[in-house]
Amino acid sequence: MRNTFGNVLTVTLFGESHGPEIGAVLDGLAPGMTVSEERIRKLLSLRRPAGAISTARAEADEFRIVSGVFEGRTTGTPLTILIPNTNTKSTDYEKTRFLPRPGHADYTATCKYHGFEDYRGGGHFSGRLTAALVAAGGILLPALEKKGIRIGTHIASLGGGEEFLSDRPFSAGNEELEKEIDALSSRAFPVLDLTMEAPMKERILAAKEALDSVGGILETAVTGVPAGLGEPWFDTLEGALSHALFSIPAVKGVEFGRAFTEVLLPGSAYNDAFYAVSNPDGEDSGKTVKTPEKGQIPPESGFIVRTKTNHNGGVNGGITNGMPLVFRTAVKPTPSIMREQETVDIKTGENALLHISGRHDPAIIHRARVVVDCMSAMVLADFLSLKYGTDYLRD
Repeated sequence: MRNTFGNVLTVTLFGESHGPEIGAVLDGLAPGMTVSEERIRKLLSLRRPAGAISTARAEADEFRIVSGVFEGRTTGTPLTILIPNTNTKSTDYEKTRFLPRPGHADYTATCKYHGFEDYRGGGHFSGRLTAALVAAGGILLPALEKKGIRIGTHIASLGGGEEFLSDRPFSAGNEELEKEIDALSSRAFPVLDLTMEAPMKERILAAKEALDSVGGILETAVTGVPAGLGEPWFDTLEGALSHALFSIPAVKGVEFGRAFTEVLLPGSAYNDAFYAVSNPDGEDSGKTVKTPEKGQIPPESGFIVRTKTNHNGGVNGGITNGMPLVFRTAVKPTPSIMREQETVDIKTGENALLHISGRHDPAIIHRARVVVDCMSAMVLADFLSLKYGTDYLRD
């Protein structure tokens, strides 16, 4: 029963939705990394419920770092973050103890843990635990940014109607892309086209009024990733990211680039042609491009390699190619809806009808984006530590 993820840099997740506390342990961190509690609070605020489009369960997320940090910097020993649960209503779940909610892990959790699991609010399977993952990401995102790596996610499409409501995609140019990532970091509702915020919120509210829920697709971009991260076959960068993303509750699909549509193109159109940039000091934005790390091609040649398109989403052969990572994550509609649903009483074996009460999100996609950012940061920090050593992330 494994609750730890990572190779060199690992994260262990613990706690239950209605338990006293949830938390995470980060192990393998470099000593000397600056820890900003203010940054952690900011990220947690992006995950927190926001008005009528979210659950009424409002947690303050007053986290505590109880090990691994001294005088504002990591010590290199395991870093433990605790977040108390202070706004629980466990009685909402007592009457449905033996009525598994469709779309939830209630039934499968009983099969695995033989009925000994904490069923309240989904227990260990609850999206509540993503708060601990975001807090852990708050340690790693600033460290990556100091290495020139930036991560941003927006709602590419929102379902719930006859047609998706779609935001514009990320820009292709590196300078524009970095500006978009910066803008998203301060937006409570993550869209690039601000005119899409109101109609998307209206659709979420309409689903709530109809006692239903909606899902959609998130698009993530990562800039500044050096070429050469990833292992062939079983530990590809795509595989590790997908592994991490699928751990987020409600995620049902991951694609790199626009794989599910663009793979229908012929190879002559899908392939990303290479070209050399002979003046790296001025590539794209006039910013100085850092000298490639040892082992990258070429270490002292004065040029870098890029691709004219990015259909592969910044990865070839499971290894980063120096282009922005671009991937999309499918987030299903919240399974807890107020409509009557069919289920089975797993105590008696009889078919039953379920009426869910309590506090639930009509959509979680807008809250999930920061979780995607933080999970992506964990994977990249782990792979960077694997390639360059754990001290790579030290300030």
